[in-house]
Amino acid sequence: MKRSLLWLTTAISLQALVACAVPGDNSTKASKDSVSTLSNYHWQMPTDYDATRDPVQLTFQNQLVSIQGLCNIMGATYSLDGQKMTIKQGMSTMRMCDNPALMTYEQNFGQQLAQVKTWNISNNDTTQTPQLTLNFANGQDWTLTGKLTYEAQYGQAVTEFLEVQPQLMPCNHPLIPNKTCLQVRSITYDGNGLKTSQGDWQLFYDDIAGYDHVDGVRNVLRVKRYTRSNVPADASRYVYVLDMMVESENVR
Repeated sequence: MKRSLLWLTTAISLQALVACAVPGDNSTKASKDSVSTLSNYHWQMPTDYDATRDPVQLTFQNQLVSIQGLCNIMGATYSLDGQKMTIKQGMSTMRMCDNPALMTYEQNFGQQLAQVKTWNISNNDTTQTPQLTLNFANGQDWTLTGKLTYEAQYGQAVTEFLEVQPQLMPCNHPLIPNKTCLQVRSITYDGNGLKTSQGDWQLFYDDIAGYDHVDGVRNVLRVKRYTRSNVPADASRYVYVLDMMVESENVR
């Protein structure tokens, strides 16, 4: 529990980097379209040591770059001067990882990212998917593939904390026989990461993008809730996306 609390508190500190960053766009020499594309996409790159893992994902928004897909959630401030990019004030959550190779990769990833010098966005000739190329002081470069952010699709999100029961529960659905759902309750934390209140348990009929439930494991999730403007007939009004795993406990 102490580790979970430290992880949450550090994650809150990562968010505070946004407040410390200088507002506005200082990329006067870069095209506005390129700057907009940089912030409207997640940028994904497969790990070069394990092709079976999900890609590492970088997101550049509000002068803060966040990194997901490693062992810890990492973040740093960044600034642009035309095609030049500077990354500094890096922070990371303090989770220990069971995979030594991943921990080593994470450390090397952070050290390399701090050496970034220039950036450029182009389109893949075959798929027309935007690609971000980062060039580094040591002569290396990374090519990352763009995936449109949920913010670009749906607008700003509401952040919520949900505690998830370890067992799925039967729930009624007119189109899906024998459907099971998560059972969740809302959690409220203060600025120091201390739990202040919790709601009642209720069935949760929606999916949470990025979250795979494991039977017998209780979790507390930080999620982002987006609202669709045009709701399909068979879909929920809301889109939920996993932002961070705050606590995880095997109760089997």
